[in-house]
Amino acid sequence: QVQLVESGGGLVQAGDSLRLSCAASGRTFSTYTMGWFRQAPGKEREFVIGISWNGGNIDYASSVKGRFSISRDNVKNTVYLQMNSLKPEDTAVYYCAADPKPPRGWYSYELTFWGQGTQVTVSS
Repeated sequence: QVQLVESGGGLVQAGDSLRLSCAASGRTFSTYTMGWFRQAPGKEREFVIGISWNGGNIDYASSVKGRFSISRDNVKNTVYLQMNSLKPEDTAVYYCAADPKPPRGWYSYELTFWGQGTQVTVSS
């Protein structure tokens, strides 16, 4: 069992940067694939970015490539989402997710464990 707690959300202006953290409990964190998803009001939850258990493979949504990055610290049991050049359309609740198996298509149903989410609001 893995419990995930996101932090770092807030209100920023367009063009600003923000770093989200996801702290995980459990001794098997280092073996889990981790990902970030987001859900804007009235929209479905969508994949943002994901990282393999050892950081060797990273997948991006096209909308964030070049602006967002992901990293993980398997000693601290934490995964980070660095968001640069933020846009108003990045406004959403951001969720951290984990699974022991690498997802095939980064569909939300493929990931077993989820955090409670953290709000990111980007003003224009």
